[in-house]
Amino acid sequence: MKLWIFILNIVVSGALIQCSEVKNPINQTKMEHQENPYYSRTDTTKLQISNEEWKKILPEDLYAVAREADTERPFTGKYYTTDVVGEYYCAVCGQHLFRSSSKFASSCGWPSFFQAEKSAVKYKKDTSHGMVRIEVLCNRCDSHLGHVFNDGPEPTGVRFCMNSVSLDFEPDQK
Repeated sequence: MKLWIFILNIVVSGALIQCSEVKNPINQTKMEHQENPYYSRTDTTKLQISNEEWKKILPEDLYAVAREADTERPFTGKYYTTDVVGEYYCAVCGQHLFRSSSKFASSCGWPSFFQAEKSAVKYKKDTSHGMVRIEVLCNRCDSHLGHVFNDGPEPTGVRFCMNSVSLDFEPDQK
């Protein structure tokens, strides 16, 4: 009997420790940007920061996607299945990019939107990996966000296929 109680205590303690380590990606934004003096949700000034400077400031995974146009693996991003109402921002500079009302389930493996905030993004022809695509960049800091395709839902018919790591999310206040 004592052995069973001992084993049960170990199992419950382990479960409690694991649960306490689970992080909510929606509430991590403020802590992640303490080391980034260029991050602002109110300043819209165009940034001219070198990649050497960004490399000192940004987490490795964000730098790889945002500054080197890497792509996170499909179906792994923290916002792929998020359906909470709120706003999406550039994870590098804080520029407002999307409203959750334009997000839709595309089954492509990345968060998808049918409309971006006016003047928040810019586009560039991308011929990497033997394909011709349209790259989407943040208009404030020139960071890679993802790509846009002409296979989205109405009313726009486009699909902004974004990397979760390039996005921050702020849920609406209740």
